[in-house]
Amino acid sequence: MRLTPDADAEELRETVRAFLGKHADTAAVLRGPSGEPGWDPATWSRFAGELGTVGLDVPEDLGGAGASFREVAVVAEELGRSLVRLPWFSTAVLGVGVLLHTDDGAARADLLPGLASGEVTATLAYREDPEGWDPGRLATTATPDGDGWRLTGTKILVVEGAAVDLLLVAARTPEGPGIYAVDADAPGLVRTPMRAMDPGRRLARIELAATPARAVTTPGGALPILAKVLDRAVAALAAEQLGGAAAALESAVAHARDRIQFGRPIGSFQAVKHRCADMALHVEAARSASAWATAATAEASGELPLAAVTAALRCGSAYRYVAAENIQVHGGVGFTWEHPAHLHFRRATTSAVLFGDHAEHQERLLTELGV
Repeated sequence: MRLTPDADAEELRETVRAFLGKHADTAAVLRGPSGEPGWDPATWSRFAGELGTVGLDVPEDLGGAGASFREVAVVAEELGRSLVRLPWFSTAVLGVGVLLHTDDGAARADLLPGLASGEVTATLAYREDPEGWDPGRLATTATPDGDGWRLTGTKILVVEGAAVDLLLVAARTPEGPGIYAVDADAPGLVRTPMRAMDPGRRLARIELAATPARAVTTPGGALPILAKVLDRAVAALAAEQLGGAAAALESAVAHARDRIQFGRPIGSFQAVKHRCADMALHVEAARSASAWATAATAEASGELPLAAVTAALRCGSAYRYVAAENIQVHGGVGFTWEHPAHLHFRRATTSAVLFGDHAEHQERLLTELGV
């Protein structure tokens, strides 16, 4: 298993970082986009279309680059550094992930090219209970309706659910859970933004009332697909958390080097120096965990469930710690809205519970270890 990105992936990193630095710098992120859909359409079109960041691991015959999840993780890490709001995670990780793993070849051929080009944005709506994801308690129903289906139920914590073009919804049938594609303008669909701590990753509540839908899996075929997609999402989120933690560490170190008190840089004081050293240890531990999860996802390894939950625990904890310590190193200015330190803290806090909280991941880790 190769744990390090190759030269092509590093070249992609430089390209993505340069693009985000030019079109989504700190000032732009702090200012935020105005109007709908909540991101700059021109920036998204170039990021998804010209750079090809959505279709990186989509096969070439379906409009993608035919690369691997290693390249996807590179983009996730760079977006974690930037904190710009774009529908990349919901589309490239969740939406593309479902269609890459579906057993419905026609749905894959019809829907993936639009996602890969960035012309269509998508997300996955699977969660109904604030306490976590339990397939056995799936309440949203799918009822046959001629050649299609009708969905009824409610989903919560749907990433970019109020703004994307296509919803991929988990619903139950007598044969078991399936996944269904719902257009954003479908009748009976109500999308309500939810209050979230992170302004760069919007969540939504989705209500469906006999809403027309198209099946993208066989009835009863959703659970193994969802398991793979959620592990993919956790691995991508870990890479993003690593990028955010690394950026917060760099910000703290730069401030400690440049800020002068009592005639000396504050980084020369032991309290600040040790704080930065501890932050660096957390970042490097997160880097190792993220590399394992990325490689396991790219190679469809049997280690993926264990690698993903390990990365969730390690990278989530590291980002929360480093983001909080970055504020402390900056002192008073770190607590102001004008400084980006709070954006990393808010992203770290939200990401830590996006696909399960610390306790859920610990329980899963023990299960994977057979304890």
